[in-house]
Order: sequence, then C-alpha cells, then structure tokens
Amino acid sequence: MIRTRIAVTILALAASAGVVLAQSASTKQLKVKSQKEAEAIQAMFQAPDPDARIAAAKDLITKFADTDFKSTAFYIMSFSAQQKADLENVVVYGEQALEADDKNYGAMLLISSALAQRTREFDLDREEKLGRAEKLANAAMELLKTAPKPNPGITDEQWEAAKKDYTGQGYEGLGMAAMARKNYAACASNLQLAVDSASQPDPATLVRLGNCLGRVNKFDEGIAALDRALNDAAAAPVVKQAATQEKMNLMKQKAAAAK
Repeated sequence: MIRTRIAVTILALAASAGVVLAQSASTKQLKVKSQKEAEAIQAMFQAPDPDARIAAAKDLITKFADTDFKSTAFYIMSFSAQQKADLENVVVYGEQALEADDKNYGAMLLISSALAQRTREFDLDREEKLGRAEKLANAAMELLKTAPKPNPGITDEQWEAAKKDYTGQGYEGLGMAAMARKNYAACASNLQLAVDSASQPDPATLVRLGNCLGRVNKFDEGIAALDRALNDAAAAPVVKQAATQEKMNLMKQKAAAAK
C-alpha cells in the first residue's frame, strides 16, 4: 500500500507552493493556463479528505479538459480511492492516469497493488491480472531510478526517502501477486525486499511478510516480522490485531513442527 506519510508530504508541499509535477518520470514541465485553473488545482490539493479530493479532481478535469494536470488529477483520485479501500476505482482512476501519462509510476504502483489484492483463485482472467500487476511494478521501479522530484519543494533527502518507499511498494506488488499464486517463497522474498527498501516499513507489509514466511516454515523470521509490526506505534489497530493473530498461529505451528 502507498506510504501515506510520503504522499501527504508531497500533497502538502504542493498545496503550499501551488506547484506540483505528476508522480511521473516524465520531464515535461506542467503549466497552469489560467487563474481559474490554478484555483481548481489548489482546491484539489487542499481538499480535506479522500471524497473531497476525488470531487475536486473531477471538477478540474471537467472544467479544464486540456489541463496539463490530468494525469496528476487521476493519480490523486486513485490514491484517494485506495485510502477508501475502493480497489475497483483505484484501478479505474489509475488506468486513466496512465492514459494521460504513460510514465506515471505512482499510478503503476497503485494499480499493481490493487490488482494483486483483487485477484481471486478462480478468476478467469487471473493470470492476465497478476501478470499486469507484476509488469507495472517492475516498470515503475525501473522508472524510479531516473525519475525527477515530483515537487521542487521536496529536499533531496525527502526525495531519496520517497523513492525508497515507492520502490518498496513495487516489491510489495510483486509479493502480493506471488501470494495470490500461492508461491509463498517468492512472496516472502519480495516482501522482504519491500521491507528492506522502504525508509519506514509499512506494518501491514510486515504482517503479510510474517504470513508468507510462516507458510515456508520460517517461523522465527516470521515471528520477528510480526513483532516489528506490533512494536510500530504508527500501526493501525486492525493491523496490530492481524499481527497478534498471525503470531499466535506461527507459534502454534512452530511448536507442532518441533514435536
């Protein structure tokens, strides 16, 4: 999942500076064409919650069909849909962001994660969706190697931290796709890379990592990952609850394997 800390930092800086680039490897400079368009862009960045951001982004696209910020707007809509756990619209808005800018790595990562999470064992298009999730994750990580800062107000240190988090999201997408395929060794390997790449590992990723490590009988490593999630003060209660349950399961499995 997207690292809210980094995304919010970028949005906040955009709102204060009135300047933003898409989460894209494109070097195109985005231009505001009128004062009214500038106000619509500012409203999108200053919206107080996901629903308000989606509404403001739609308003921008509707009123200013030729805006240079179309891909950015769809990215923000996709990001906001993810915050609402609306995976279907994460994909819908993310695909529209890519139509407007095929180097929008932020949209690629959002789509990759959502596709991997939405795919079920008996879906007729299962391999197509998982294959696309993997392709987008790998493409995004490649683009990130040379991507410019998404906002000039971000320091070099903030941008390096953001790139680590985005790269972590790419590995997480690969890990979740492997989990959907029940390839738990590949799941554990990619999720470990996600944790190692991120400047601040997502507790939910640590829970998934613990699960996949347990499925390949690496109980101690799995429990250690779950303990990291449990000891993270920023972890949501639902994540800590999942980590607690998963840890209990792994401890039982470890005890049974030792007999």
